[in-house]
Amino acid sequence: MIRSAGVLMAVSSLPSPYGIGTMGKEAREFIDFLADAGQTYWQILPLGPTGYGNSPYQSLSSFAGNPYLIDLDELAEDGLLKPEEIKAVKWQKKADHADYGILYENRFDILRKAADRLPLVHPQEYLAFIRKEAEWLKDYAVFMAIKTERKGETWLKWPKELRIHNSQEVREEAERLKEDVVFWMRVQYFFYTQAAAMKKYANDRGIQIIGDLPFYAASDSIDAWSHPEQFEIDSNYEMTFVSGMAPDGSSPKGQKWGNPLFAWDRMRNEDYRWWISRAVHQTRFCDVLRIDHFQGYESYFAVPAKDEDASNGHWRKGPGLDIFRRLEQNIPGKQMIVEDLGVLTHEFLNMVRESGYPGMRILEYAFDPNDPGSIYMPFQYEKNTVVYTGTHDNDTLEGWRSDPVNSKRIERAAKYFGIDEKDIAEGMIRAAYASTSDLAVIQMQDILGLGSEARMNDPSGSIQPWTWRMKKTDLKKGTAEKLKEMMLLYCRNNWNIKDPKQ
Repeated sequence: MIRSAGVLMAVSSLPSPYGIGTMGKEAREFIDFLADAGQTYWQILPLGPTGYGNSPYQSLSSFAGNPYLIDLDELAEDGLLKPEEIKAVKWQKKADHADYGILYENRFDILRKAADRLPLVHPQEYLAFIRKEAEWLKDYAVFMAIKTERKGETWLKWPKELRIHNSQEVREEAERLKEDVVFWMRVQYFFYTQAAAMKKYANDRGIQIIGDLPFYAASDSIDAWSHPEQFEIDSNYEMTFVSGMAPDGSSPKGQKWGNPLFAWDRMRNEDYRWWISRAVHQTRFCDVLRIDHFQGYESYFAVPAKDEDASNGHWRKGPGLDIFRRLEQNIPGKQMIVEDLGVLTHEFLNMVRESGYPGMRILEYAFDPNDPGSIYMPFQYEKNTVVYTGTHDNDTLEGWRSDPVNSKRIERAAKYFGIDEKDIAEGMIRAAYASTSDLAVIQMQDILGLGSEARMNDPSGSIQPWTWRMKKTDLKKGTAEKLKEMMLLYCRNNWNIKDPKQ
């Protein structure tokens, strides 16, 4: 990875008059902004269809794409929708936040109109798509048709005969709901077509996309329903152990997250084929793959599914680097970034070093007066790392600066950089660019100077997550020029850098 920079922003956070960011014109304009600003990367969040809670890390499928991200104007330009059909719906209450209730109530009705017209517009392309995606597409469409029929009910509460995905009852339901099954397949054609076009446009403009592979699959997912053998799911199609976090000082009973655990021993006997196909599939949408919760591959916390909390959970060993060495054989040369955050044991840190993958350094985690030599302090960074001011789980820099809880860190950071506390946000951005890390990635909210109102997610649950969107007016004239000047100043788009060893 050469010395470079990028911006972190979800596709859903793009401006749009239709309630959520999409993969059409606004995505291309954002890519143009990145190119004009001297950036090399656009880091996005997972693109899978979201379920209850709208988290992109709790997707209904590891293979399908999120229908909300399909651009409606693109469908209209393709002759699949009429402009008046799109404008008939009031898609949003606020331009800077997604309203998933409005989307849930209205998006699929209008996508159904486009799906009905698809055979008249792109019959051959659609048939070719069905053939290419046969391994996962039909199962996904059947799952969604049944789930929609049952008003979104989790498959774990379906009658047992429907929980068995290859049962006669499921086949009968698929036949009864065949029009809905076809609809969900056509929706995926729209998504895949637009996602491929967005990636091509980015690459043509010199922008590479950093994608994201969630560690866990959601309990309410096509993955768990159609491949229960890959998870700790018993013969009654119930989970035995689920994900969670061990008890600690701030959480005496731990946290029970509820994701099904991978059956690593069984998967190892099958050379991890299903997991590898899941990972390889995501590389179709990106140039670099970020591996979420890398710690879980070294060790993870297992909680009895029937327990109310994580008090009786225990640590288990994960598959280690073996699974990634096998993955590398399937995607030779593909770049990866690992989220090496969490409980930093010697075993985990050794695994990160042995992997050779660049890990993450978060500036908001630095400047703790009680840990002056923290690995997150800028003087500790190695070249083979990616520095972030903060991630989607962190507050914005302005929000972080304004929170009294961080006052000691802010004071130390200001002294460290020799700046006034009110200038911390820009100082942190410049520190990221000036660092030795090969790649510096800044949240778009921090480039825009936004406060906590623009935070994307808070694991503590204090905000409505995954809703923030950039307004069209947020991008001020000169922002791209200012960023490009910093790229030149800190040699992040000027790769004629001398090797000090020569």
